[in-house]
Amino acid sequence: MTDIIENKSIIERAQATLRHNDRGGYTVPTDRLYPFQWNWDSAFVAMGWATFDVPRAWDEIRLLLRGQWPDGLIPQIVFHVPSDDYFPGPDVWQTNHTPPTSGIPQPPVLATAVRAVLAASPGGAAEIAEIYPRLVANHRWWHTARDPEGTGLVATLHPWESGMDNSPAWDTAMARVPITTTTTIRRRDTSHIDPAMRPKADDYQRFIHLVDLFRGTAWNPAAMYAASPFRMADIGTNAILLRAEQDLLALSTSHGTRAEAAEIAERIQCMKTAQAELWDPKRGIYVSRDLIANANVDVATSAGFLPLYAGIDTHAADLAATLDRWHSRVPWLVPSTDPTDRRFEPMRYWRGPVWAVVNWMIAEGFSKMGQPGKATTIIEATRTLIDQTGLSEYFDPTTGAGLGGETFSWTAAIRLLIEPQLLSPGIR
Repeated sequence: MTDIIENKSIIERAQATLRHNDRGGYTVPTDRLYPFQWNWDSAFVAMGWATFDVPRAWDEIRLLLRGQWPDGLIPQIVFHVPSDDYFPGPDVWQTNHTPPTSGIPQPPVLATAVRAVLAASPGGAAEIAEIYPRLVANHRWWHTARDPEGTGLVATLHPWESGMDNSPAWDTAMARVPITTTTTIRRRDTSHIDPAMRPKADDYQRFIHLVDLFRGTAWNPAAMYAASPFRMADIGTNAILLRAEQDLLALSTSHGTRAEAAEIAERIQCMKTAQAELWDPKRGIYVSRDLIANANVDVATSAGFLPLYAGIDTHAADLAATLDRWHSRVPWLVPSTDPTDRRFEPMRYWRGPVWAVVNWMIAEGFSKMGQPGKATTIIEATRTLIDQTGLSEYFDPTTGAGLGGETFSWTAAIRLLIEPQLLSPGIR
């Protein structure tokens, strides 16, 4: 299959990659390394499918929503079929859901994806009638389960929920998490990928300690919130949710009620006010906050650009200057950690590498917030990385080398999304 993909144009390769990773209505991120359906991967992948196969895009969303819980949670992973290629599997999570799922969320991109797919699908009325109430329930879950005090900032209780698992932004808070586990760790990722590109052993011990802890609460949201030694206001998750709320509000005007629209609008205003407090003037970027220590973190990551994607333009010029500073240190944008930071590691997962999906969100933010030149710079860098290196999971910002998994679905989706002639008016 790899040879077949390699003999096509980049757009044909991107489309072929999605088809190759299709498992009958849902898309795995890549062979073996990630053999299930991941939440935010599938949201981006649905937008990629919509550039050439809209019915298949709706399938992606419907299959993800099979994993939604009665309380509104859309889990990080849906285990549609068994596989021994990934740890931890459903035997570790023990969530008692059908189909089996993990017990934690991921950044809520789905409402944004649904709005984009709907715009590419003039006949999507039936789909949106089924899906819109599920989105409403999911957004309510975020605010009740993860912001019970109504601060306007939702909490992340596990690094995996952020999608940026081993980011240096979590280092100080994760040091509070014990490395003891009741579950035997059987990592599969380092048998598929060079360990130098993956989280370290201590990271995994802390990751699994949290899973053990939450499993012991029977996945009760209030108990998880109270028990977790890791409780962060992740700027990435909060910005992505704020953007998704705006997309949900747009959907509510034709598919919801006035009461729902008012509820969403009130949340949006509260979130905008709260996220303003996460601006770090010293670093020229937004940062996450440790909710247990009640202190902002001391490291800048690519997630700090995402309030632009959420429509917050207050510091657009400052963020453009920060991007320029980072670019002066590395030739490839956007590194996932400030390249001047001592914790920057250009090859290790979320501690330095470039991720096409984050680039796409940052570029969209710059474009809409009055910095189109910066958006173009990021998009051109992303296009060149993919076209020259391939559909890798992530890229080394110092060399441009592809890293992690190969023929990666959301990288393929982003390559389709940055090809203007493929896009409907609703997919940008």
